[in-house]
Amino acid sequence: MAETKQSKPAVKKAATAESKLARLGLRTDMDLVLHLPMRYEDETEVISIREACLRGGHVSQVEGIVTSNEITYKPRRQFIVHIADDTGELQLRFMNFYGSQVKQMAEGTRVRARGELKHGFFGAEMVHPAYKIVTEGAPLPTSLTPVYPSGEGLSQAVLRRSIAEAMRRVDWTDTLPAALRERLHLQPFEPAIRLLHYPPHDVNEHELEERSHPAWTRMKFDELLAQQLSLKRAQQSRRQKGAAPLHAIGSLSAAFQAVLPFQLTKAQQRVLDEIRTDLRQQYPMQRLLQGDVGSGKTVVAALAAAQAIDSGFQAALMAPTEILAEQHFRKIAAWMEPLGVQVAWLTGSLKKKDKQAAVELVESGAARLVIGTHALIQDTVQFDRLGLVIVDEQHRFGVGQRLTLRNKGADGLVPHQLMMSATPIPRTLAMTYYADLEVSVIDELPPGRTPIVTRVIDQNRRDEVIERVHAAALEGRQVYWVCPLIEESEALQLQTATETYETLAAALPDLRVGLVHGRLKPAEKQVVMDAFTAAEVHVLVATTVIEVGVDVPNASLMVIEHAERFGLSQLHQLRGRVGRGSAASVCLLLYQSPLGPIAKQRLMTMRETTDGFEIARRDLEIRGPGEFLGARQSGQAMLRFADLETDGWLVDQARDLAHALLHDELPGSAAIVAAHLERWLGGKEEFLKV
Repeated sequence: MAETKQSKPAVKKAATAESKLARLGLRTDMDLVLHLPMRYEDETEVISIREACLRGGHVSQVEGIVTSNEITYKPRRQFIVHIADDTGELQLRFMNFYGSQVKQMAEGTRVRARGELKHGFFGAEMVHPAYKIVTEGAPLPTSLTPVYPSGEGLSQAVLRRSIAEAMRRVDWTDTLPAALRERLHLQPFEPAIRLLHYPPHDVNEHELEERSHPAWTRMKFDELLAQQLSLKRAQQSRRQKGAAPLHAIGSLSAAFQAVLPFQLTKAQQRVLDEIRTDLRQQYPMQRLLQGDVGSGKTVVAALAAAQAIDSGFQAALMAPTEILAEQHFRKIAAWMEPLGVQVAWLTGSLKKKDKQAAVELVESGAARLVIGTHALIQDTVQFDRLGLVIVDEQHRFGVGQRLTLRNKGADGLVPHQLMMSATPIPRTLAMTYYADLEVSVIDELPPGRTPIVTRVIDQNRRDEVIERVHAAALEGRQVYWVCPLIEESEALQLQTATETYETLAAALPDLRVGLVHGRLKPAEKQVVMDAFTAAEVHVLVATTVIEVGVDVPNASLMVIEHAERFGLSQLHQLRGRVGRGSAASVCLLLYQSPLGPIAKQRLMTMRETTDGFEIARRDLEIRGPGEFLGARQSGQAMLRFADLETDGWLVDQARDLAHALLHDELPGSAAIVAAHLERWLGGKEEFLKV
C-alpha cells in the first residue's frame, strides 16, 4: 500500500512534464529528436576567477567554494553569494530566488557558475548566473550544452533528459538512400542530428550559430522536402476529386468583353487564358491570381465568373470586408446586370428580410453570381449549381472558411477555386507555402496609370501638409488622409481618425471633410464613400478600411499619418488607392521622430520603389513569411529551420526531388515519400488537403 502512495507523485510529475511537452507540440519520440537547439553554451572549460576578471564583459565559467551568503534588502530584496578559488573572489547576485537556493549554497559548498562577468560597485560579480553544485574534480561536459526553445514551467533539464531518452528509442533509418544523399551532398540523418544536439568542443561555432553547418543543411533540406511533398500530394489529392468542366465561353463572355471600356492588357489576357484552360478540366482548379495594386484582377475574376455562367453554373465571390465586397458588387453588377445577369448581394449586416430574399435568389438559381462576405458560407445559404468560387484577399480567411464554401459545390462536385491577392508573393515564398497551387501573375499595369511620387515628411511639418491638401482640393483633386487608430491611445500617442477629422474640418472650413472607420455602421460608411466617389467630399479621413478595393480615379493625394507604424505591404496597399486616374499622384508619409532602424528601412523602400514585387521581397527580408501567409498557416507548420532569404537554393533542390519522387522517377519512390512524410509531419498532413 505504501508503495502505491509513493508512486502517485512520481506518476503525476511525469504526466505534468508530458502535458508541458505536448503544449510545445512534442508528443512523439521523433518530435523530441527534431526539437533542435536554438543556441549553445560552452561549459567544456572552467577558468580561474582571476582570469575571468581580466576577461571582463565576456561569458565565463568559474568554480569556487562559497565563503559567505546573505539576503539583503537594499535597494531591493536580493541574495548575494561570495565564492572564491586560489586566485580570487567573485560575487554572485540573484534578484529572484527561492529559499531552497539559500540552503543549497551554504558556506563550504563547491559551485560551478557561468555568466557574464562585470565589474560593479562591489567588485567583480555575475548577475543571475547559471550554476550547479559540484564535487571537487567533477568532470566537465565534452560537448557544447544545447539550449532548447521551451515553454512555461518546462526546464532545460527536463527537455535535455526527454530528448536524450527519445534518441535512445527512435528509429534512425535514413529516409534518403545513400546514393541520393551523395548526389545532393547531404550528411546522413543520424550523425547530423547527433551533432546538432551534442556538438563536439572543436566544432565550428560560427557555422553552428549561423545554421550554415552541413548538419543544419541536412535538417533544412529534409524540412523543405517534407513541405514540398505534402503540398504536392495535397494538390494530387484534390485533382482526384471531380469538378464540373466549365467548357462554354459563350454569349455572356463575348458581350462582357465587348462592353468593357478598355482593352485587357497582355498580362490580363495571358492570365485569363490560364484560368479558362483550368476551368475546362474535370478536376477542380486551385489557382492563385496575384497582381500589384491596380493591375486589374477584378475584371479577370469577372470574366472567369462569366465562363461559369455561360456553362450553366453559378459563381460566388467572397471578400473579407464589407467595404471591399461592396466595391466588387458595384463594379461587377454594373458590368453584368445590363447583360441580363442577376447578381445577388449577401452580407451579415443585411436586414433579415433582405437577407432572406437574397438567399432565395441564390437557392432558386435566379442569381447566377453571388457577391458578399463570409455570410456566403453560412449553413442557411444553399446554392443551386455552384461551379466557381472566387476568394479575394484569400490570406485573410481561415482554412475552414474556404473549405466550407468549397463544400457547397453542385451535385457533390468540388467547385473550381480562384484565390486573389493584391499582396505580391515573392518567388521563394510561392514555391514553398503555395507549392500546391497554380500561380498566375498580372505583372503589368493598365495604360494611362500615372506613377505615384512618394515623399517622407516629419510630423513637425504637418501645417505645410494641410496647406498642400487645401491647394490640391482647390484644383479639383480629392485627398485621402489615413490614420492608424480610431480612438486616442495614451501609450502610443497617435493622432486618431476622429481627432484628425475635427482638426482638418476646422483648418479647411471651405472644404467638405468626410470620416470613415471600421466602427461605423455599413450604411453610414456607404453614405460617406458614395459622397467621396461623387466628388462631394474633398478630403476623406479614414482608417485602413480603405486599404483595398476602393477605386476613385479623381483622388490623387494620399497622406498617411504615423507611417512608421504600418507594415510595408499595408503602406503599398494604401498608396495604391491613388494613381488610378490621369492626374499626377502623390503619397505623403508622415512620421514621428526618432525612427527605429526597421521603420527607417520601410519608409526608404516606399520612397525608392512602387514595384509591389520588389516591396514584397524586401518585406519578406524584414518581417519573414507570416505577413504574406495570413490564415493559410492554419494547421500548417511554419518552416522552423529553413530561411527563405538565405536558403532559396535548397528550395529549388527540394522541389525538384519532390517532383521526381511523386512521379516515381527514382527506385523506391513511394517508400521514400511515405517514410519522409511520417518522420517530418506525422499525422499533420491532413491539414494541407484544404
